[in-house]
Amino acid sequence: MKRDPPPAERQAQEDAGEQKTPLWIFGYGSLVWRPDFEFSSRKVGFIRGYSRRFWQGDTFHRGNEKMPGRVVTLQEDYDACTWGVAYEVRGEQIAASLQYLNMREAVLGGYDTKLVKFHPQDKEADEPILALVYIATPQNPTYLGPASEEDIAAQIIVSSGRSGHNIEYLLRLADFMRYFCPQVEDEHLFSIEEALVSILPCLCQAEEPLVEV
Repeated sequence: MKRDPPPAERQAQEDAGEQKTPLWIFGYGSLVWRPDFEFSSRKVGFIRGYSRRFWQGDTFHRGNEKMPGRVVTLQEDYDACTWGVAYEVRGEQIAASLQYLNMREAVLGGYDTKLVKFHPQDKEADEPILALVYIATPQNPTYLGPASEEDIAAQIIVSSGRSGHNIEYLLRLADFMRYFCPQVEDEHLFSIEEALVSILPCLCQAEEPLVEV
């Protein structure tokens, strides 16, 4: 069944079409390393007023119905900012990227859209750039909500979906922050990574076959 685009997505598409201007799409999860749509340029930067949290369940890309994975969404947080990548799409790229992301993020992922102000890292822009972002709210059926870093890490370790293992998702996101935003301390992300690294050796030892002496 075809899904109508959310209001923010529809507005962004109309504005881009009327003014012949580019559309910017902000990614803060897997989009930072795997956009999978054509774009004209990309910028690393941040948005204000949101914290990134592993509170969204994933039963397709990084998990399944029996073992949902954990992926990131945004939580409103007045004093926080979330770093990621904004992609500039132009012309025919706009409709193609929105159609693809509507399926990837909204239909399969449970995310909705919102327009936010994106601040590029390179400081070239005098004003922030209006960008479209996908956010999973507590109202969607696969939302999991808060949990301890240890519990989130334990769930990530045992989850895998059609896009790969949930561990890969966590480690790629942590690598992105270290390489592209070394000045930023993402406590939630790095605490989960630390918990995962501490659990893995114990898990490997437990799975070793017993050898009779």
